[in-house]
Parts: sequence; structure tokens; C-alpha cells
Amino acid sequence: MKNTFETVAVGGTFDLFHKGHRALLRKAFKVGNRVLIGLCSDDFVKKMRKPHGIASYTERLEELEKLLKKRGVLERAEISPLDDEYGLTLSDTRIDAIVVSAETEPRAHKINEKRKSLGMAPLPIVEVEMVLSEDLYPISSTRIWFEEIDREGNLL
Repeated sequence: MKNTFETVAVGGTFDLFHKGHRALLRKAFKVGNRVLIGLCSDDFVKKMRKPHGIASYTERLEELEKLLKKRGVLERAEISPLDDEYGLTLSDTRIDAIVVSAETEPRAHKINEKRKSLGMAPLPIVEVEMVLSEDLYPISSTRIWFEEIDREGNLL
């Protein structure tokens, strides 16, 4: 199968790597030949003021690389620190589309508005539906952190 785009961008914290993260990345590698992954830096994570702790950038990077290697797509990925909500989308001209979850889709529109204000073309947005847990609510790192569900969405 031929990929739809040469290079796509996707970003996230990717903490407590779970089924929803895997679905997002699976879609990114399905539609893009090359995937630029913005992994939230420790400084950016602090600014998010999450209601729980988050693993360090190094720990999250190791887990992400391990998954990509296991899936046989690591050589198609470029991982870089994400220091703000725009990442490389305002500077890297290779990006042909952005892949987001339904939850982060509004950020993609914000990115496109910023691109337009800079005289850049908006990026096509590829949206991935949220993966639901057993109780039919979205799987999230926050729910896993608070031990409501496990990384596969099973109720605890």
C-alpha cells in the first residue's frame, strides 16, 4: 500500500504509553512514509500543569523508540523534543500533513491558523478517533495514572 503523504507530523507527551498512543502512531505510519514525532520536552510538560507526575523525556523517549523498533518503523521516524504546541509545523517544509487524535484536533486548527498568518499553506489534518476503554470513555494517561484503567483500557 502506498502512503498518502511523504512526511507527516504527530506530537504528544506519550506518557504511560497506551493503546490510544499506539493507534495514533499506527495511523501516522499508515498515511506517511516519514513520520516526524514531536515528543513533549520536560519543560513543556511542566507548563501543561498535569494533575499527576509524568515520566522524564528520556524515559518516554526510550519507551517510544522501543515500540517503534518492535513495529519495524523506527527507521521511518524522526523524534525531536517538542517545546511548544507548534513544534516543527511552522518551520519544517517537509511536512505534508498533521496527524492528531480527536482530543488534540483543535490544536491542529490552531497550527493551521498560525501557518496562514505566516504566509504558509495549511496542512491537511488526519484525525484519529479516540480509543475507548471498557467503560466507553477515552483511554488517557491521566486515567491510567489514577488507576481507573490499565494501558489497554481495562477497568481496574
